[in-house]
Amino acid sequence: MNKISTATTLAFALSTALAASGSALADSHAGNKHAMEKCFGVAMAGQNDCAAGPGTTCAGTSKIDYQGNSWKLVPAGTCLETDSPTSPTGKGQLEAFKEVKA
Repeated sequence: MNKISTATTLAFALSTALAASGSALADSHAGNKHAMEKCFGVAMAGQNDCAAGPGTTCAGTSKIDYQGNSWKLVPAGTCLETDSPTSPTGKGQLEAFKEVKA
């Protein structure tokens, strides 16, 4: 095999792999069984997913357990059933909230 043919084959393989992974990610947001949602107030300190809110910069930067402006991706439909002792309802929220002090 010559260099051009090898490079073309590798480029095709890479683009196919990227397309497949992009399709899987799109499926996760299209309402199938793998859909995820942001759930505020359920992450432990330092275990939030990205873009936690004021006072944090990205994943793993929340300062307290169950921080109201930090979120974690959870399976769609489970957030409002997940315990959050700092939430006004005692469960995770779909929007950021001010923590309730016990």
